[in-house]
Amino acid sequence: MTTLTIARLGHLGDGIAPGPVFVPMALPGEVVEGALDGERMVDPKIVAPSPDRVKAPCRHYRACGGCALMHASDGFVAGWKTDVVRQALTAQGLEAPFRPILTSPPRSRRRATFSGRRTKAGAIVGFHGRRSGTITEIPDCQILDPRLTALLPMLEAITVAGGSRSAELALAATLTDRGIDLAVRNGKPVEPALFAELARIAGEADLARLSWDGEVIAMARPPARRFGRADVVPPAGAFLQATAQGEAALVAAVTEAVGKAGPVADLFAGCGTFALPLAERAEVHAVEGEAAMVAALDAGWRGAEGLHRVTTEARDLFRRPLLPDELNRFGAVVIDPPRAGAEAQTAQIAASRVPVVAAVSCNPVTFARDARLLCNAGFSIDWIEVVDQFRWSPHVELSARLSR
Repeated sequence: MTTLTIARLGHLGDGIAPGPVFVPMALPGEVVEGALDGERMVDPKIVAPSPDRVKAPCRHYRACGGCALMHASDGFVAGWKTDVVRQALTAQGLEAPFRPILTSPPRSRRRATFSGRRTKAGAIVGFHGRRSGTITEIPDCQILDPRLTALLPMLEAITVAGGSRSAELALAATLTDRGIDLAVRNGKPVEPALFAELARIAGEADLARLSWDGEVIAMARPPARRFGRADVVPPAGAFLQATAQGEAALVAAVTEAVGKAGPVADLFAGCGTFALPLAERAEVHAVEGEAAMVAALDAGWRGAEGLHRVTTEARDLFRRPLLPDELNRFGAVVIDPPRAGAEAQTAQIAASRVPVVAAVSCNPVTFARDARLLCNAGFSIDWIEVVDQFRWSPHVELSARLSR
């Protein structure tokens, strides 16, 4: 047995002791004891707990890998996530004013991808265990909207019908304004008997839409989501913000950052989370790499009333970023890239005459790297707001305003 003192948290939420040694479910300052397996401590015992340690509110916490920080107080997690962003900026030689963090409440996640596997007795559906391929059932999950956990019996039925003993289904369930949108991947080929069984299950569960490896099996009604004044029907399995509260916070921040500027370019626009609300104030040009998402955004705009003109473009912004002569006509740019950031596109914004950038990021490290390019070109960071949609996880999101 080895005794260690935790120095800090790692980016995955593990405690880190000198060595380094990674200790799951440990907090800075705690004294822990356990056996070492390489760089990890196995089944650590907390000898001296931190004052920030709390009892996890979920009975599945130790077995489930969906959450990593339920053993820490809300105040500690909020401070740690803000510090993660601050440290990423410091590494790039940057500073910024921080607004208070906005954290989504428990039981507010409106989308989740469950894992499903057939068993001899039927099926098991849930989330993977911590650092494990084992699926843990989570009927009392404290992070999901109860309407998602209520789906578990139906997801088990789908797994029995269309899963195999040798493969694992990915069951992506999303709450929409018109019911559940369920997109399943890795299923068996859809033959007539399976098609009929899946359609029956979807009908009994009143799913808005069921798709199977990209093919729509049943659609009782279009699974629309409202963005501003527009109703949008996203492609099956499309990215959407995880909580209503998180989306509202990000939209409010982007709207404030853009202000009265116009026209606006919305880059990595998705299905229009920002573009359509912004169109209530100004013309918007929305650019997104996925053509199906662009089509959904465009259809939503065309079906709405009272919006300014929204133009769309399907374009790979990693390979073909908008160039300065294309950007110079915009009064503001909104940019919400994936975790890899948008270094190539940001370099073109830096070289343009765009005066304001509203940035949204799910990776503080790549945000800070890209912000450094803008600051080198004469921008300053007016403010940063950390948005914690993924409560009890190490995942960090933020919005920011940068101006020349």
